[in-house]
Amino acid sequence: MRADTQATRSTPDDDHVALAVEVFRMLSDATRVRLLWAMLDGERSVNELAETVGKSSAGVSQHLAKLRLARLVRARKQGNQVFYRIENSHAGQLVEDAIYHAEHSSGGFPEHHRAAGAVTHVDPTAANS
Repeated sequence: MRADTQATRSTPDDDHVALAVEVFRMLSDATRVRLLWAMLDGERSVNELAETVGKSSAGVSQHLAKLRLARLVRARKQGNQVFYRIENSHAGQLVEDAIYHAEHSSGGFPEHHRAAGAVTHVDPTAANS
């Protein structure tokens, strides 16, 4: 547990727990995780997202509708195109942390540390690695 929040944590209310469960349910699909990952750097059109994840636009639209209902993404229509972006920084951080956690769990030197170039050693027992 982080020291800055340790003393102030309270039990979440039932509605927030239910929504958190729904968020995790939405993240249990590889295509949806890939879609969210593709939006980490900003807004993307449905066609761009479909090309990025290698799926049909119709299939991607169905996934995006579910993500929108779970309040993970927001849509904006411009002409005949629909653009999506991650709803807020917390949703983006959740996806990023899940992928980074997976990199740590698979052993070796995580890709996100190689990309940063500054880390030379990762202690797997460290709380913030």
